[in-house]
Amino acid sequence: MTASTSPPVRPPIGAFKPYCRDADLTAEEQQIVDRFHDLYYSKLDGGVGLHTIVLAWMGHEMFKCPMDLWLYQELIVLRRPNLIIETGTYKGGSALYLACICDMVGEGSVVTVDIDDTHRAIQPQHPRLRYVSGSSTAPEIFAQVAAQAAAAGPEVMVILDSDHRRDHVLDELRLYSELVPVGGLLVVEDTNVNGHPTYPEFGPGPWEAVDAFLAENPRFVADRSFERFLLTMNPRGVLRRVE
Repeated sequence: MTASTSPPVRPPIGAFKPYCRDADLTAEEQQIVDRFHDLYYSKLDGGVGLHTIVLAWMGHEMFKCPMDLWLYQELIVLRRPNLIIETGTYKGGSALYLACICDMVGEGSVVTVDIDDTHRAIQPQHPRLRYVSGSSTAPEIFAQVAAQAAAAGPEVMVILDSDHRRDHVLDELRLYSELVPVGGLLVVEDTNVNGHPTYPEFGPGPWEAVDAFLAENPRFVADRSFERFLLTMNPRGVLRRVE
C-alpha cells in the first residue's frame, strides 16, 4: 500500500478528563467577563468588523466561539455520541467540524438540518455527515431525524442553532429533548443575546426559551460546569437530562 492510499492515522485517545465545575465568579469578576463578552461579540459589527466569531474549519465558514468548539471536542470524546443532531447548518463548517472530531474518535455521525438551501453548493461533504433540508420543527423533518437517531444508537447529542427567536427555540426544545438519553446533553446556542450579556436589542431568544423549557420540564437542568472557559456564546445553554 502506497502512502497516497494509506488510511489516515487516528490520534490516540487518552484517559484524561478535564475537571468541570461552576466558575463561582464574584460579582466583580462576572462584570469583567460580561464586559469582555459584549466587546468580543459587538466587534463582529454585522460581519464587517473583526471576525471574532467568524471561523474557518478546513476552509469552511462557521459562526462559533473557538472555546465553544473546544468544549464540543471534549464532549464528543467524553460522551462518544452515536449521533449528533445540529439544527442550523449555514455553510456547513460547524457540521464538518463535528464530523471530523467523530472521525478522529472513530465513531459517531452528524445530521444537520436547515430550511435555507442557499449554500448547498458549497457545503462540505463527509462520510459521517448528512444534510436534511426543511424546517427543524416541521413534523416530517423531525420524524426523519428521529428515525436516524433511533437507527444510530442510544447516545444522541443535540445542538440547537437555527432560528433564535424564543418561540422557535422552545418548539425545538420540546421536540428534540425527546431524543436525548438520561445523562445526555442538549446544547442551546446563542443564549447570550438579548442582553445575556450582549445584543440587548435582539428580543426574547434562546435564553428565554431555556427559561420556559426548564420551568415545564424537570427532566433537564442547566449544567453550568461546562462554562469553565468563562467566555461562551451559550451561557446556561448546556442542558443535561437527569431523568
